[in-house]
Amino acid sequence: LYDYGLNFIRTQLATVQGAQVPLPWGGKARSVMVDLDSDALYAKGLSAFDVSTALGNQNVILPAGTAKIGPIEYNIRTNSSPDILETLNDLPVKQVGGATVYMRDVAHVRDGFAVQTNMVHVDGRLSALLAVLKTPTASTLDIVQRVKDALPRIQATLPPELEVKPLFDQSVFVRASLQGVLREAIIAAALTGLMILLFLGSWRSTLVIGVSIPLAILVSVITLSLFGETLNVMTLGGLALAVGILVDDATVEIENTNRNLAMGKPVIKAILDGAQQIATPAFVATLCICIVFVPVVFITGVAKYLFTPLAEAVVFAMLASYLLSRTVVPTMVRYLLPAEAHLHAPGAEHTVTDAGRIWAVHHAFNRRFERLRDRYGALLAWSLGHRRIVAGVFAGFVTLSLGLFWLIGMDFFPTVDAGQLRLHVRCPAGTRLEETARRFADVEDVIRQTIPADEIDSVLDNLGLPAGGINLAFSDASLVTSADGEILIALKPRHGSTTAYAEKLRTLLGARFPDLTFFFQPADIVSQILNFGLAAPIDVQIVGRDARNVGIAEDLVRRIAAIPGAADVRLQQVPRYPEFDVDVDRWMARQVGFTESNVAQSLLVSLSGTAQAQPNYWLNVQTGVNYPVVVQTPQYRIDSVDALGSTPIALPGQPRPQLLTNLASVRRNVAPGVISHYNVQPVLDVLAASDRADLWSVASAVERIVDEVRPTLPRGTFITIRGQAETMRSSFTALAGGMVLAVVLVYLLMAVNFQSWLDPLIILMALPGAMAGVLWMLLVTQTNISIPALMGAIMCVGVATSNSILVVQFANEQREEEKLDAHDAALAAGTTRLRPVIMTALAMILGMLPMSLGLGEGGEQNAPLGRVVIGGLTLATFATLLFVPVVYSVLRRKQAVTEIPPELRA
Repeated sequence: LYDYGLNFIRTQLATVQGAQVPLPWGGKARSVMVDLDSDALYAKGLSAFDVSTALGNQNVILPAGTAKIGPIEYNIRTNSSPDILETLNDLPVKQVGGATVYMRDVAHVRDGFAVQTNMVHVDGRLSALLAVLKTPTASTLDIVQRVKDALPRIQATLPPELEVKPLFDQSVFVRASLQGVLREAIIAAALTGLMILLFLGSWRSTLVIGVSIPLAILVSVITLSLFGETLNVMTLGGLALAVGILVDDATVEIENTNRNLAMGKPVIKAILDGAQQIATPAFVATLCICIVFVPVVFITGVAKYLFTPLAEAVVFAMLASYLLSRTVVPTMVRYLLPAEAHLHAPGAEHTVTDAGRIWAVHHAFNRRFERLRDRYGALLAWSLGHRRIVAGVFAGFVTLSLGLFWLIGMDFFPTVDAGQLRLHVRCPAGTRLEETARRFADVEDVIRQTIPADEIDSVLDNLGLPAGGINLAFSDASLVTSADGEILIALKPRHGSTTAYAEKLRTLLGARFPDLTFFFQPADIVSQILNFGLAAPIDVQIVGRDARNVGIAEDLVRRIAAIPGAADVRLQQVPRYPEFDVDVDRWMARQVGFTESNVAQSLLVSLSGTAQAQPNYWLNVQTGVNYPVVVQTPQYRIDSVDALGSTPIALPGQPRPQLLTNLASVRRNVAPGVISHYNVQPVLDVLAASDRADLWSVASAVERIVDEVRPTLPRGTFITIRGQAETMRSSFTALAGGMVLAVVLVYLLMAVNFQSWLDPLIILMALPGAMAGVLWMLLVTQTNISIPALMGAIMCVGVATSNSILVVQFANEQREEEKLDAHDAALAAGTTRLRPVIMTALAMILGMLPMSLGLGEGGEQNAPLGRVVIGGLTLATFATLLFVPVVYSVLRRKQAVTEIPPELRA
């Protein structure tokens, strides 16, 4: 299997554009094995070194040159490497006592396999596994599709009994996630369209808005492509997030046109005046929403590459929407709305019965909305008359709500259910591969008893160490010795919660196999990226060369494991691996002409083979493939310490070899199974994850323990914490600072446009309500604070600000044009702007509703964003309609009327 995977399948998969294919996992590497007979070698006075030397001298693949004889040039080929494998048994090794010792006298040459160090089973059957990775610039979907297209061609070149099939296809999750986001965007657009139809009562107006949304998205996609971005879950999530806002520009444009028509203006003038009146306010509102994404610039690490495309998608769509509302929307209104102009004319109520069912529904809705406006007006009038009570209640509510922050957990990124489980199992140190396979079979039986059979698609295990180090470089697997392995479980589309299965297996397996170590690793591509290739989200590194560091690491494992919510706590390295120490008697070895180097080289050839120390190859002329020729004592012969002591030790030219037992003693010992380094320094990794607890609380508890340990560290040893926990803290800090900067930038932008320092402050009074709504929604839905949730909070800042602009701007106009006092201006602004504020908020809330449910594959990753936007905008809308007018009436009570530039008037 390994031979077919390496020489016949991998070579074809490697030609797939954008694919990276390491060496196969599992199977036995085909080799020409020269099995040494230690007793025969000693009897003949030879050693493994003699056999290896004879083989290297007589089995060579070397061109001899060419000869030009007559008109023809001939290639010269010698019989230095035999075509028939069995011929190697007839090679002469050495002259001993006048007789020639042949290879067959001291060894047996066979077409076999190198010592197996790695084993793979798929649903219990021995297999070989080829992992297909992608280059950084390639698309997962493209690579997987190209590989699937190549498989039928590859299968045609293989024996019919050999089955080749794709397993653990990550594109299934990616494609399902993309389809889920697209579905959410379509549902959001449909819900928003129905809402607009209800408010405007015109299918023509709804059509105009419906055309502007996909056009804005198209422009955003084109711009993203120019910036080197691709259509992925994050960019599509950004476009889905923008759907609710994109409605606003076109809606405001159409509604303002209708308002001008109601004033009796001709259609063309109503369109031009309507567009001119809202051009600057709409531009300011658009900039406010775009500016709030400044914090994304401050995100570091992998989160930057995840959420920068999302922010770009929103910003580009917003800017495109504004341009379209100034160009395409007025043009479409010019040709579609004249047929409805009479419905907006003064005294048009009599036409309702003749305007169609949609207009009739709209008119009935308007009557109810006007009753709502009347009730709201009464509530607002009461609030303006009891400003201290309202301000006190609002301040108390916001303060109470901010206290919820300490009740809500924090994660770097939501847990995604990709329908896959990845369980690492570690047997006791030193367990041989065959025994590891037996123990894994028992573990898999428990897994199949725990997870219903109709939910399991396939179970794959990968045991031991791969044949080549390149596989470890391309993998985040925690494989250290032959006692390690991992089990990958792929579930069918309709399956139970992978988190619930992981919790259940963690408990069952720990109780059933107490001598084994179990921990789960990220199985989906998103979690693997967020872990930066590490095996766990929390990595406590003890760096230094002091021998006491192992004890410190083991003490940390015990203390961290006691943290509530900490799971899968373990030491990555194996500090005590069983070994035999061969202590050479230097005086005895010197007496017979040997050194420690001679003993070590003889043992290396005999026990590990000559594949690395003295490589030699045999060419299969039928397939054109080279196979290594390995001289080695078969492992089954070294079945005791006595058998190890019978290994012959010899020197070139030495007349008689010596047995190892005559030159050295053998004793049992333990030593590190692996030594890891980070920035050159030796390191021990204590890894941990969280289970039924947020990552922030577990990481904070780990930090407290680490802070207690630091003062007791030996000189030259230090501890660092890496992984998701480290990046989460830096990203959250950067986002918080960036959010403050965004609010300041929004304030300065509004100060320039309003020509006032006070009005922007009044507008920002809605933001505490938005933050309170965010925290309440997170608490009610049991959602942790995460990067997507913070992105939603940032979005709330922009939308809440743009809504408050409508209220404050109209109040200023009333004070200037109608000469109203602050109280009456605030009352007029609230009642007049009730409709556009509610429309904007509803459009955004309905747009986020499908995303907030997180029903699709991978929907968990964007669900916090949708929930936060809904909660934040809900309370921000109440704050905009009640608290902002109250603050306006207080702060503008003794202020002179500010002259508003004509371009800011709507």
